[in-house]
Amino acid sequence: MLVPLQVVAVIGSTSPFSRTLVLARAMLDALSCHLPLESHVVELTRIARPLGQSIIRSELPLEVEKELQRIESADLVLAAAPVYRGSYPGLFKHLFDLIDTDALVNVPVLLAATGGSERHALVIEHQLRPLFGFMQALTLPIGVYGTPPDFEGERVTDPLLLERIAVAAERAAAVLGGSKPATNKRRLA
Repeated sequence: MLVPLQVVAVIGSTSPFSRTLVLARAMLDALSCHLPLESHVVELTRIARPLGQSIIRSELPLEVEKELQRIESADLVLAAAPVYRGSYPGLFKHLFDLIDTDALVNVPVLLAATGGSERHALVIEHQLRPLFGFMQALTLPIGVYGTPPDFEGERVTDPLLLERIAVAAERAAAVLGGSKPATNKRRLA
């Protein structure tokens, strides 16, 4: 029997209204057109204070520990971060610093970012990809980057960004190969 892939989207924004969250939701929707999946969204804005007050993992409250465990057991991680001063936010990095060092080995990671202008688009290649490369995750080749004109309210509206999302989802699905067997966790070598 086949079961859906467990996809965890980690949203690195601490803003209550977040284009990064809107982008991630659009990407999850696009992925669901190609793969049977169950998604869970980890919003940094909801766990920022207790996360920031914890230096080591054993200090985390149970709600944050459960979110880390979901990330560690995901079949696919969608890592989405806003650009802040040329990189991802420090709390986003802190969250991944607390993830077990071997938890994301060979786990596919789809990268996304949002920023104030196109000049920050390389944050995916120069900041996010090396972070997950260090964790030995399998970063998928197509990252998705959006800027304010690409959104209207809580929707992605730019046709080029929508096309990039569709291509990223299609190529991610090709790597993931659909759903996974019920008896073992899907890991790509």
